[in-house]
Amino acid sequence: PTRLDALVEGVADDIAALGADIEVSGSLAQPVVLRPALTRRALANLMDNARRYGGGRVRVTLSSTDGEARIDIDDDGPGIPDAELEHVFEPYVRLEASRARHTGGSGLGLAISRAVIRAQGGEVTLSRRAEGGLRARVALPLQGRKPAG
Repeated sequence: PTRLDALVEGVADDIAALGADIEVSGSLAQPVVLRPALTRRALANLMDNARRYGGGRVRVTLSSTDGEARIDIDDDGPGIPDAELEHVFEPYVRLEASRARHTGGSGLGLAISRAVIRAQGGEVTLSRRAEGGLRARVALPLQGRKPAG
């Protein structure tokens, strides 16, 4: 069992150290059964993407509903076209062909994040926000399936 809100705060502190304007709101009173190191890596990938490609401002909201913990990671960037929202989870997919390898990223971060969260009975989805930008939503079961491994 892990205090997900404390884990999220720790990742947010790391992303802030990279220069992001990051804000965390909400909380989860109930611990979540998960693999902390792997979940930390998955959340760091998602928050760092929001920092890099979303204009530098990142908002993270914790909540729980319907037996699951939710972490919404919102940014103010250009978003991703609807047709690409699932495609970007495939390994080695990068949306901007102009982005050189040395500028960071190999196209594995989203694939890794989704695999880690799914292995723990959860899900990662991306959606365009009505007000602009992108939302990455991580949903993890509050009870039930224990993490693999």
